[in-house]
Amino acid sequence: MKLQLDYGRNGLMVELPDANVAGVLEPAEAARRAGPEEMLRKALQHPAGAPRLAEMARGKKSACVVVPDHTRPMPLRLALPPILEGLAQGGLTPERILILIATGLHRPSSDAELNAMLGPEITARYRVANHVATDRAAHRDLGVTTTGVPVLVDRRYCEAELRVALGLVEPHFMAGFSGGRKLVCPGLCAEETIRGFHSPALIGHADSINLRLDGNLIHRTSSEAAALAGMEFAVNLVLDSAKQTAGIFAGEPSACFRQATASAESHATAPISARAPIVLVTGGGHPLDNTWYQTIKGLVAAREAVEPGGTILVASAMAEGIGSADFQELIFSTKSLETFMEEIAAGRIRRNDQWQLQEFALVARQARVLLYSDGLPEATQRKLFVTPVRSVEAGVAECLTRHGPRARLLAMPHGPYVLPLVKSGT
Repeated sequence: MKLQLDYGRNGLMVELPDANVAGVLEPAEAARRAGPEEMLRKALQHPAGAPRLAEMARGKKSACVVVPDHTRPMPLRLALPPILEGLAQGGLTPERILILIATGLHRPSSDAELNAMLGPEITARYRVANHVATDRAAHRDLGVTTTGVPVLVDRRYCEAELRVALGLVEPHFMAGFSGGRKLVCPGLCAEETIRGFHSPALIGHADSINLRLDGNLIHRTSSEAAALAGMEFAVNLVLDSAKQTAGIFAGEPSACFRQATASAESHATAPISARAPIVLVTGGGHPLDNTWYQTIKGLVAAREAVEPGGTILVASAMAEGIGSADFQELIFSTKSLETFMEEIAAGRIRRNDQWQLQEFALVARQARVLLYSDGLPEATQRKLFVTPVRSVEAGVAECLTRHGPRARLLAMPHGPYVLPLVKSGT
């Protein structure tokens, strides 16, 4: 069978042996829905648990609107203008509004990326700034969460008289779901907070997984930090596997976040009857598969579909390479994943982005990992603790040699955007 994979900007067509394909994870067929402009209009006119933005803006001298950075497939050109219009109706002129990019510890979004994300009309009229996590003095100390994480948030957000978050809600491999409170923590937090948020203990907790909020200590940490920072109004978008707008929810942050997560789960899961010895997964396509750092999210999703001792074959373009300099240096200096896990558990390693290597190590404990990518040289790929393959088809052939010619294969062409749910009783 031929199958189109989400890979880079243009996708990748592959051919898989029909006899081995036990299933392809595709989202449920989308119900007929209103266009995104109509969804957004209704969400802003009838916000959940909060007044309309124009009412909230009246009498305020300043506002800060926080938005995702360039690593998220967020349709900001669609979503941002009506929010700015609502603030204007409440009396806030462009010079009183700051659009703050929630970078966390990612690199800053470039001017070209900001123009592409927001549109030149907005970047010309409004103040736009990247958050800088490494500038400790640029953050306000708001206390400590019940999970023991210090909360230091960008002063520009804290000092605005109206604080708005515009995010993308999708399954998240450690926080349950992205969006909402995550725009503030880790998006607008200092390096110290981000490290605590990604601590080995919180990431290693049994409930720090995709789709789970109840009992999830990372979700709790993020929610408490956002509350301490005073997030007042949120707009959360949900996309389907084709990255088309499937739902928009606005209002009081907690209320509209729960609405969005319910929608996201319905669009982002597919049932499987059982795990398989072979799982083919992607990094999710552009922009998520731009780096190895982000590609690991697809591997974490595949971990739920692969049998212990099985093989995960991942296809990811990785046009921007491995990730941050810190992440690359950490990988290249790591001799053994098990030794690394022992070191972080003992607190002897404290490095930015170590949490992503921890997530990969948990995957590697369960399954062998093969990698197809045209974005990195084979010698570099080998340093990632994976086995490179020259094509997806060659990788599948290698898996069948290892697991047997009749081995079952599950395909996840959308990477972490469509997650496996094992049917009850299997």
